[in-house]
Amino acid sequence: MSEASAAHAPDELLTVGEMSRRTGVAVSALHFYEQLGLIASTRTPGNQRRYARHMLRRVSLITVAKRLSIPLSEVQDVFADVPMTETPSHEDWQRASRRWKHELERRREGIERLERELTGCIGCGCLSMKACRLLNPDDALGASGAGPRRLDDEETA
Repeated sequence: MSEASAAHAPDELLTVGEMSRRTGVAVSALHFYEQLGLIASTRTPGNQRRYARHMLRRVSLITVAKRLSIPLSEVQDVFADVPMTETPSHEDWQRASRRWKHELERRREGIERLERELTGCIGCGCLSMKACRLLNPDDALGASGAGPRRLDDEETA
């Protein structure tokens, strides 16, 4: 085996510095992702972290999710069935992709619904305390939780 191909062996372990350099993610963020269970490492006899090469994909997808303002808790849900102790299969990633696609469709529908509500509310100018779905006079719905309760109720309906 040549030196070049050995450098990219699937079972190669990367240092935390190499992971940081390859992904553009700060070492502290890698430690944080590991604490959350989003990525995993092994330890050398000297207690240094080593990451399997397949963790590069996980970290890259976490970076994409952050750019899209997807909470890390949702990334955890998407990665729930993607193995960390072995290289994930194509099917493992396909399952995660389908789960992520479903979540993104749900978010898109919510944004489109909010756009319709806001466009209608801003455009109508009715200022109706009885009809407007965005108003909450005297915090009548405060006991049911924070935020726009009427819009949230529509999601569950």
